Amino acid sequence: MSNEIKELITLFEELITFSNRLKGMSNETWNSSIEKGKWTIKDIICHIMLWDKYFYEEAINKIASDEKITVKHLNYDEFNSNAMEYARGITTDKLIEQLVYYRKSILNEISAISEEVVAQNYIDGDGSIFNIPQYLKDFIWHDQHHLKPLKEYLEKTADCEGNIRSLQS
Repeated sequence: MSNEIKELITLFEELITFSNRLKGMSNETWNSSIEKGKWTIKDIICHIMLWDKYFYEEAINKIASDEKITVKHLNYDEFNSNAMEYARGITTDKLIEQLVYYRKSILNEISAISEEVVAQNYIDGDGSIFNIPQYLKDFIWHDQHHLKPLKEYLEKTADCEGNIRSLQS
């Protein structure tokens, strides 16, 4: 596997370590917002998990199974609204479990397929090009877009297993 893919996989894995650190948070913190009127921490984590689930089921697993991918560009507002609704009906423990499951599933599938399959371009359900390295880059950016302010907020609240300083690492 190329160094670029190894590095992307390492960066994509960081969410798993971070999510395990969230287990010690109080329900009050889980249900708090980073900024007034914004998503709760639980909404953010659920949003990330559901994107992982979607891309695992509609692209990564299909590529690994040598099936046609069905991933499409979705209505983001509708997807996000559904994520917030889903977050209201799931426990935080189950949410972390699902987040880790889908992230590990993506990582395991990508690690198990050949470099040629990873590097290949696929046609998605919209007729656009889907490429695993670009997907990883996009969602590493997406993770950081949400996690950087989340980590800063949690550092201020000091409510995560007493190890908030380690969240910045």
